[in-house]
Amino acid sequence: MKDYTEDCLRESIKLLKENSTKFGTLASAPSGTAKARNYASIFGRDASICAMGMAVSGDKSLKMSARRSLETLAKYQADNGQIAFWVKPEKKQSDFYYLGCIDSTLWWLIALKFYDQNTGENLSKKFSKKIKLAINWLECQEHPKFYLLQQNEASDWADRMPRSGFVLYSNALWYWVKTLYKLKNTDKTKEYFNYMLDGNLKLPIEIARSNTHLKTLRTSIDQNKNNPTYVSFVNYSYAGHEIDIFGNILACLVGLADEKKTKQIIKYFINKKANDPWPIKSVLKPIKKGDKLWRKYMDLHSGTNNRPGQYHNGAIWPFIGGFWALLLNMVGNDLVESELLKLAKLNARSDWQFNEWFDGKSSKVLGMPRQSWNAATYILAYKNLNN
Repeated sequence: MKDYTEDCLRESIKLLKENSTKFGTLASAPSGTAKARNYASIFGRDASICAMGMAVSGDKSLKMSARRSLETLAKYQADNGQIAFWVKPEKKQSDFYYLGCIDSTLWWLIALKFYDQNTGENLSKKFSKKIKLAINWLECQEHPKFYLLQQNEASDWADRMPRSGFVLYSNALWYWVKTLYKLKNTDKTKEYFNYMLDGNLKLPIEIARSNTHLKTLRTSIDQNKNNPTYVSFVNYSYAGHEIDIFGNILACLVGLADEKKTKQIIKYFINKKANDPWPIKSVLKPIKKGDKLWRKYMDLHSGTNNRPGQYHNGAIWPFIGGFWALLLNMVGNDLVESELLKLAKLNARSDWQFNEWFDGKSSKVLGMPRQSWNAATYILAYKNLNN
């Protein structure tokens, strides 16, 4: 069987060069469809994640494009500190999404530190005032007693999902930011993250007594000793039971889960075939019509509808597969090489199309082709494994 891993590295670098502009990295190749749906833009989260893979690619032009992305996002930062959902510098336009986009700011802060650590440069010093402003904006979203970010639904990368309140994915990133920038109450964020989002942990009395709704909700959903995963979110009167795979991967990668829990989560995903046939699905238990978490907007948009097994609701996402490989390598799991090979083959489908996502049931090729973060997270995983 041909080993695609080296080929995928070369094709990933090629794709990112093609998608690089004088302003930074576009989310996907600038086709007519991509332009119509704003993919031919510099997205806060996409470009920041791409900057991480590009910084370790070993290619000077990609490192420069990564820097340009971070600089462009800084230039279009809102006065209150928020980093934009997407930017079109050639038109001097920026967008912050309908309910606001919380994770663009988080990923930009993470990418800046990662870029500096892996290039020897000091962008963080150049943007010190903007960093302070971005952190202040995030701190304004933090609950003053639970030390976790609060957000609207459909306001992070999964912008067709009803997660809101205390969200697993966003708070995993928040903890990462706090550790990188040595922010106050980082230990409290870790403590309350686990109290709120781990259904197997007993709530401390100060939470249970004053917030009975959280205790009732968290323990009433599908969490038991056979399911070690974190819930996707907890809100005032409802919680997420779909099992957010990406959020759980991030929580393990950044140290919110201890070594035992991390290995349990990995084993659980493998036993539930979350990585079969391709690495890896976005959620394990897609939300169905009729479920109390189903929203009308999940079925509105052609090409990005969220029916079970599609888009954010259980589709296979290659960029998440890159983080999955990073996690497997971090714990020394023997599957990491075979999973990286599967990821390379997934990107290779349809003549190296690097499709955005694939149907979670049929593996049908779907989503925008020539997606930048697929290439960047593959580079990140490949370099992590081989270095």
